[in-house]
Formats: sequence, C-alpha cells, structure tokens
Amino acid sequence: MASMVNRLQSIRVPALQLAGMRAVAVVSSLYVAAQMMADVLSLRILTIGGLSVDGGTLVYPFTFTLRDMVHKVAGIAVARTLIFTAAIVNVIMAALFWVVGQLPPDMAVGLQVEFAAVLSPVWRIVFASIIAEVISELIDGETYQRWVNRFGEKWQWARVLSSNAVSVPLDSVIFSVMAFGGVLPWPVVWSIALANILVKGGTTLLSMPFIYAVKAGKEE
Repeated sequence: MASMVNRLQSIRVPALQLAGMRAVAVVSSLYVAAQMMADVLSLRILTIGGLSVDGGTLVYPFTFTLRDMVHKVAGIAVARTLIFTAAIVNVIMAALFWVVGQLPPDMAVGLQVEFAAVLSPVWRIVFASIIAEVISELIDGETYQRWVNRFGEKWQWARVLSSNAVSVPLDSVIFSVMAFGGVLPWPVVWSIALANILVKGGTTLLSMPFIYAVKAGKEE
C-alpha cells in the first residue's frame, strides 16, 4: 500500500507542476499581448462618456490582474521578469514599426503610406507608456506581495483590489503627463488621466475573480 501511495504522489507532483507551467505560459502570453495592443491603441484618443481617453485604456487595465495571476502562480521574481520582458518587447515592436515605415516600398504595390501614417510610433507616447507600465506594475507587485505576507490565502480578491488601487492611479497620471503634458491642453490631459483611472478601476472590479482561476505556487 505504501509503495502504491508513493507512486501516486510521484505522478501527481509533476502533473501539478505541469498545470502551473501551463497557467504561467497562458497568462504571461496574455499579459504581453495586452501590453502590445495597449501601446498601439494608445496612439488614438477617443471620447467616452464625455471624457478624453487613449484607446489603450480599453485593453491595458487587464494587465494588472494578469500580472497578479502570474505572481500568484510563480512568485514575485517571475512577475518582475515578465514586466521587464513586456517592456523590451514593446520597445522592439515600436522600433520595427518605425524601421518598416522608413524602408522604401515596393512600387509595384504602391506607396503604402498608410502603414507609416498609422503605425509609425510617436516615441514620446511609447516611452511614456512603457515607463508608466514598469513603475506601476512593479509597485503593484510590491503591494500584492505585502498583502500576501500579511494575510496569506485570505481574501484573494482583496489583494487584487488593494494592489490595483495603488498602481492604477499612479500609472494613469504618469502616462498622461509624460505622453500629453505640454502637447495637449492641460484640461484634456487631466481628462485622459481621470478617464484612465475610472476605466481601469471598473476593469479591476470585473477582473478580480480571475485570480481564483489559477492555483498558488510554492513561492507565493
């Protein structure tokens, strides 16, 4: 009987580890994809509910909870690595958009000026977005970890709420001021910041239950 139990345990542990690896792979991919989409969409300013808001706000808020999910499964060190990896990927993406937009087009197809007109990066917005992301996401991680250290497995939804309550306003203000300050009228800049906070706050409430979709790893 003891040997059978040992065999079952030896099978179960790798299965649990594999499930954790799969969860990290899926959630990390979603995190990086959301970061990339948000940076592209941020190039357009929309009006929602009478407030000015950059298009990236429709996607970016989900990255905070996705980061929390990676943190829960793999620990804060992996979550930090993910943050910096996403930042590097976004810089490379923007650089490639610029390079492709500058290279001579195949005239058999046409000038194709639409590509550069739409996707050539506004570098100020790119760097404002990346700097805001890195700072706010790192602080989100520290806040999340402090909650875990103090309360453990209790109120998992609250750890997401508390970390996002700090990182969302910080991210919104840093991005809005760095990207648009001095370029757009200041009432528009603050309108963008306020809209970001409201939309990201609402997304936080919607995405909080996702934290229960993954199991905690050993490092949490």
